Amino acid sequence: MQYDRTDARILEIVQKNNRLTSEIIGELAGLSATACQRRLKRLRSDGIIESDVSIVSAKAVGRPIQMLVLVSLERERADIIDRFKKAIKSSAEVVNGFYVTGDADFVLYITARTMEDYEQFTRRFFYENPDIKGFKTMVVMDRVKAGFAIPVEVPDEG
Repeated sequence: MQYDRTDARILEIVQKNNRLTSEIIGELAGLSATACQRRLKRLRSDGIIESDVSIVSAKAVGRPIQMLVLVSLERERADIIDRFKKAIKSSAEVVNGFYVTGDADFVLYITARTMEDYEQFTRRFFYENPDIKGFKTMVVMDRVKAGFAIPVEVPDEG
C-alpha cells in the first residue's frame, strides 16, 4: 500500500468532507478531476480508503444512550475470540468494537434508546454468552469529538 504526497493531500481532504466532487478535490490537490478520480479509485482498491461514511447523531435517530463497555472473556482462545468478533459484527447495537490489550479483552461502543433497552441487550449479548467472564459499562455523559480522521503521514520523496 503505497501513496505519495498528492495522495496524502487527497486523504486529508476527503477525511474532512467526502462529499466534495472530484473537480473540487482535484483543484485543492493540484490535479485534474480525471486524475483525482483515478487516484481515489486506487486508494479505495488498495484499502487505504476503507469506507465512505456519514457520522450520524445517535440522539437525533432515537438512540441517545451511549456506552463504552469493557468486556473480559473467560479464556483467550482463538475460537472464543473469533466467535465474539463475529457476534460484535452482527450486532446493530454495537457501533464500534475493538480487540484490545490491558484489563479487558474488548472495548465496545454501544447505543440504546433507553436504559431498559440496554439492560435487555446485556441479557442477550453478555449474560447468555458462556464465553463472557464479565463486562463493565461506562455511560457516555457527552460526546466531545466524533470522527474517523487519521493524521496522514506525508511520505518522504526520494
